[in-house]
Amino acid sequence: MRKSVTAEEARALILQIPSPPPSAEAVALTEAFGRVLAEDITADIPIPPFDRSPFDGYAFRGADTAAASKDSPVTLRITEEIPAGSVPSIEITPGYAAKILTGAPMPRGADSTVKYELTEFTPETVTFTSPVTPGDDVVYAGDDVKAGSTAALRGSVIFPADVGLFASLGMTEVPVFRRPHAAVLNTGSELVEPGAPLPYGKIYNSSVFTLIGALAGLGIDAYNAGVARDDPDEIAAAVARNLPLCDIMITTGGASVGDYDFALGSAGVLGAQTLFWKTKIKPGGAMLASRVDDKLLLSLSGNPGSALIGLLHIAAPFLRRLAGRGDIGPDPVFVRLSEPYDRKSSPRTRLLRGKLEIADGGAYFREYEEQGGGALSSFSGCDLLGEIPPASPPLPAGAMIRAWRV
Repeated sequence: MRKSVTAEEARALILQIPSPPPSAEAVALTEAFGRVLAEDITADIPIPPFDRSPFDGYAFRGADTAAASKDSPVTLRITEEIPAGSVPSIEITPGYAAKILTGAPMPRGADSTVKYELTEFTPETVTFTSPVTPGDDVVYAGDDVKAGSTAALRGSVIFPADVGLFASLGMTEVPVFRRPHAAVLNTGSELVEPGAPLPYGKIYNSSVFTLIGALAGLGIDAYNAGVARDDPDEIAAAVARNLPLCDIMITTGGASVGDYDFALGSAGVLGAQTLFWKTKIKPGGAMLASRVDDKLLLSLSGNPGSALIGLLHIAAPFLRRLAGRGDIGPDPVFVRLSEPYDRKSSPRTRLLRGKLEIADGGAYFREYEEQGGGALSSFSGCDLLGEIPPASPPLPAGAMIRAWRV
């Protein structure tokens, strides 16, 4: 067992656990948002499927307007009107133009379009006072996606525009990975489930709901496995009951007698292979990672804020890979402090909850209040974890730091 590892070492040790992509299933377009694509999507047709007009105006041959000027205007005769959804019936020949509406197919022979307001027109004619270059203002077939090209990659998260793209290709179902399952077990004799009376000295169980929400954002379906008392055998029994039902097991909380004595004890009862105990981050460093039959048993802090940081900063790459994602991260960004950092030096890496702000052409990190391990309020609106290196002196406003997206 390795003890007190860096965040990078902890991620690497967890990623040693095999996690083949989950099986695939087909879901309807309306259910595809947020899922992970299980196959490359190849475009069978171009998007758009035909050359079309980007606006209401006229379609014509650009060469016919080459000599147009205010002193010597060029007038073309109208052949037909082409609404969207219709098929042009008359080829454009020299001296002619078609009235065309937004999205309508270009008629044969036409290579340019122009907006109504840039011309003078009657029901029978359109007049130009300046030339139009051939090819101007035409949306060509395949401008968005070419036929035969890869429209979306396996392992990518499906966004709203992707769903629209798949619909544009005529798809009704999308191949996605099945979402892995996680069980979240809270430990602690002080915990009470929300909705029950709260005796003095007890606290409501908030970590399980926080972690289930975070897991959903990582592509994992999670369920509440209940609460176990601070007893290694009881914790081990609860883990053993739930392991066959899930792909990853997460517990929170240890015991007042020492960091993770009960988590270590229960892992020992299960015969788990311990990967590491504790990481060099603050908060969130109280963490135990074990391996049970190629499943990750992740024991996080009993403080909900610390547990969430541990999950997002250490375990997220493994969880994304477990969900079939190709981009597992984490990817750092570099930002400047919007305010001075003046806490005393720490031997561990500090992770500060905050928000990305853009000001004066630069990217800044604004630290939130309530940075304690038990605090959840500072995660509201948080989109960055700012990293303060170990043994760092006070830092002035404007100092560059590394940060991590959450």
